[in-house]
Amino acid sequence: MKKLILFILLISAATTAQTTISGTITDSKKLPLMGVNVYLEGTYDGAMSDVDGNFTFTTSETGMVILLASFVGYEEFRREADVSTLNKVTISLRESMNELNTVVLSAGSFSAGDSSKASALKPLDIVTTAGAVGDVLGALQTLPGTTANPDDGRLFVRGGTADETQIFIDGNRVFSPYIPTTGNIPTRGRFSPFLFDGITFSTGGYSAEYGDALSSILLLNTINFPTQEETEVQLMSVGFGGGNTQIWDDNSLSVNATYINLAPYNDLVPQNNQFIDPYQSFNGEAVYRHKTDKGLFKAYGAFSYSDFSLIQEDIDIEDGFFFGLRNRNYYGNLNYNGELSQSWDVQAALSVSRDHTDLNITTTTLENAETAAHAKLKLSKRYNNYFKLFFGAEQFAIHSNEKVLFENQPFHTRISQYNTGAFAEAEIFASKELAFKIGGRADYFNTTQKATLSPRWSAAISLSESSQLSAAYGMFHQQIDNSILQYDSSLETETAQHYILNFLHKKNNRMLRAEAYYKKYDHLLTYDSAMPSFDSSYSNDGNGYAAGLDLFWRDEQSIKNLEYWISYSYLDTERLYRNYPETATPAFATDHNLSIVTKYWMEDLQSQVGFTYNYSSGRPFTNANENGFLNDTAASFQSLDFNWAYLIDDQKILYLSISNVLGRDNVFGYQYSNTPDVQGQFDRRTIGQAADRFIFIGFFWTIGGKDNQLDNL
Repeated sequence: MKKLILFILLISAATTAQTTISGTITDSKKLPLMGVNVYLEGTYDGAMSDVDGNFTFTTSETGMVILLASFVGYEEFRREADVSTLNKVTISLRESMNELNTVVLSAGSFSAGDSSKASALKPLDIVTTAGAVGDVLGALQTLPGTTANPDDGRLFVRGGTADETQIFIDGNRVFSPYIPTTGNIPTRGRFSPFLFDGITFSTGGYSAEYGDALSSILLLNTINFPTQEETEVQLMSVGFGGGNTQIWDDNSLSVNATYINLAPYNDLVPQNNQFIDPYQSFNGEAVYRHKTDKGLFKAYGAFSYSDFSLIQEDIDIEDGFFFGLRNRNYYGNLNYNGELSQSWDVQAALSVSRDHTDLNITTTTLENAETAAHAKLKLSKRYNNYFKLFFGAEQFAIHSNEKVLFENQPFHTRISQYNTGAFAEAEIFASKELAFKIGGRADYFNTTQKATLSPRWSAAISLSESSQLSAAYGMFHQQIDNSILQYDSSLETETAQHYILNFLHKKNNRMLRAEAYYKKYDHLLTYDSAMPSFDSSYSNDGNGYAAGLDLFWRDEQSIKNLEYWISYSYLDTERLYRNYPETATPAFATDHNLSIVTKYWMEDLQSQVGFTYNYSSGRPFTNANENGFLNDTAASFQSLDFNWAYLIDDQKILYLSISNVLGRDNVFGYQYSNTPDVQGQFDRRTIGQAADRFIFIGFFWTIGGKDNQLDNL
């Protein structure tokens, strides 16, 4: 009898210890959600919500518990509370944020190498765009916002000079990204496109993380970790090269090298320049990677050497004058990206470079050496998918040393500048349809001993599943180059304000982007001499503006095996800067720029054929026989480029590229004589292209890899 009573008491105690948990689950619009899994963490106690969003279940747990609710497409709900308080709970689930269904902050930014809806280019585009000849910068110049300067080769963005665009590799500043040349011979980037798998090209309004750039930034990210070991062999009409990738345990090493010598090519193809020593260069790169438990360490190193000499044409010197150039450049960076915890990430980076250039111009020799370093630390905190915060600090140090011997008179200048920067930015998603990014940076420059503040913000709102509208604003500062600071170190930073409005539509492998912008310049450098020198008078009295409209259309769907994009930019810009006597449209800026890029895959011939048509309206120049400054306009620039990639097999490819197929005689401007003739007219010399056409033939062979070679070229 006592045992029976004890059993009844135990059953009664167990029954009374049960607690009922109940509630209702809705979405952000207060609509009920059916099928949501609701349970207590660490137990089997739970239930599914019904058609009305209601749920109920019992538990024997006591004290503090964690109630979880999860449903596909929505953020997980999590609440820690005393179990006795979880009765008639109201739960509102927020839709999850991902790249496929969430608005993106795209104002001013083009991406390549990711799957987000803002991606305008693919990594393959960089090396298969006709006319680019494998140069990252050449492919980017088919995007809106850029101004064609084929005689220069650098990036000119939205009315800005090429110096207003800064380039980064794995978050580290590249201080000398271009191979130096002379007038009318276009430069190229120093770095091989095959080492990069992610590219972001921002034409304005970029993140507070990046400073010391007035117009644009280009972010290049090296491949995180290769998937296979392979050897590359490259035989080209202008040289040869090769590369190798090795993988062991959690380590990998990729190296490549290229030697270019244009002497044989110049003998076969007529050139418009009179070379004495044809251009030659050697470039080598290496990337070491090591995977840790919670991150990835990368070490990148590059070396480049180039030299050439020629007779430079000059209207006032009958036989021209001698110009010789030799350059050596070393660049390296260390980068670590990893997790500190489930919600904290860290990036630490360090880069150093050494650039040494020797010039020999008739009776003048110049030796310039620049040593630079960039250190950066960035921390990121993810509170949830709706709120992310990052902040950090960086240090720049640049030292220039220049020696000039002019008619046996020596001149020696040196300058060191240091820039300390700090930045912070928050990314806020109010919903899938509305997002903000708000931040700013502060910089301290040792030359002026002044600090600058740069607020930045951007916002995006979804108009439909495939369309969105975004806007951006930012204040940007840039230090005067060391070539000027060596004469006057008190010059202040130049400034620009960006205002951007962007429309993006992407659906069924088609993309339309339209972007309007206005950029205001202040404190631009001015001086009172033809060329900067120690006796020039310098100030920050310059100013200017740039306004325009950029359009981009890409279609990979309408015609089988054909993909194409069309870029158009309208630019209205004027500025008072450098030695300009009055406000004018700069000689590097053109009102209209158009690029049409096509790529067609011919299955039967195992070939990809591409065409690129580039057009830009005439560039301003000063006609010495008329009154005024930059008072005339050259003829438009037009070029039709062609390439053909033939896949011999999965490992071998034959590649042909011809720029300016039709041989158009493009004119970039004119040089006028210093003195008039007897009629009072100034003679002039045409400044044209270095060659009527450029023909490139290459054979590329991958040994050991399993991928299709066309994926690499």
